[in-house]
Amino acid sequence: MIKTFDEIVKAARERGPRTIAVAVAQDAEVLSAVSGAKGKGIAEAILVGNAREIQRIASRKSINIDGFEIIDEPDKAEACIRAVELVSAGRADIVMKGIIDTSIILKAVLSDVSLRGGNVLSHIGVAEVNGYDKLFLFSDPGMNIAPDLSQKAQIIENAVGLAKALDYDDPRVAVVCAVEKVNPKMPATLDAKELVKMNQEGRIEGCIVGGPFALDNAVSMEAARHKGIDHPVAGNADVLIMPDIEAGNILYKSLVYFAGAKCAGLVVGAKVPIVVTSRADDEEAKLNSIALAVLLAKNKQKTG
Repeated sequence: MIKTFDEIVKAARERGPRTIAVAVAQDAEVLSAVSGAKGKGIAEAILVGNAREIQRIASRKSINIDGFEIIDEPDKAEACIRAVELVSAGRADIVMKGIIDTSIILKAVLSDVSLRGGNVLSHIGVAEVNGYDKLFLFSDPGMNIAPDLSQKAQIIENAVGLAKALDYDDPRVAVVCAVEKVNPKMPATLDAKELVKMNQEGRIEGCIVGGPFALDNAVSMEAARHKGIDHPVAGNADVLIMPDIEAGNILYKSLVYFAGAKCAGLVVGAKVPIVVTSRADDEEAKLNSIALAVLLAKNKQKTG
């Protein structure tokens, strides 16, 4: 089991490199991230966008893009389509968003039948939190606003796929709610009960699902014992399935700004990883997201 981002970067170096198709690459932060990834032996990149702007930005910011292929496509929507086509043609393994709205790059991915997966796309965060001896995966800080039961089942499958790429053999998935008891007035707890049943019946495979759990008894053995919760996931969750985008987003930003956690994330559910970073993410978070994508791309190749 990979337990830190340093281990993620090391594993990505050993299992990579993979090639990233960067859509609308004329952005200093994105160019810096892919240049850093190449410098660490993690990834190569094909830069799609306004070639003159890409070269101007790289020169002005002293970013080394030597060796990267540049495909000149000034139109941003077309650049997204070209980047996606590079992946579907087998020339790249990962799609990365440059200076373009997330909805446009995702539309290009979903329009390509060869890349569209069977599941809903979801954003999975990964956090390294001080005081814990492992990484936490959690949904959905940036995509699905109010997922229904079926979408939550698919989000679990997406998260488990990423956990497997991080060498979690049988990830423990906690369906997080405000309370740890089923309450008919709280729909998230009813979904949690049904997701556990789906797991027990083999409709959600490759993991152990427990819930509903409040956050404390999902991640703290002491809290779980104090409340008398006896379940393999209780206090020892690897994956946290949050009830909606507000909860996932607030968790993500609380970890970063209050706990000083290292965080990264990917959009998953397609047949290839999609790196969608925020301008608020620092360079380390962007590099960690690329390393995550490399591991997931390698695992998808291995498992077919």
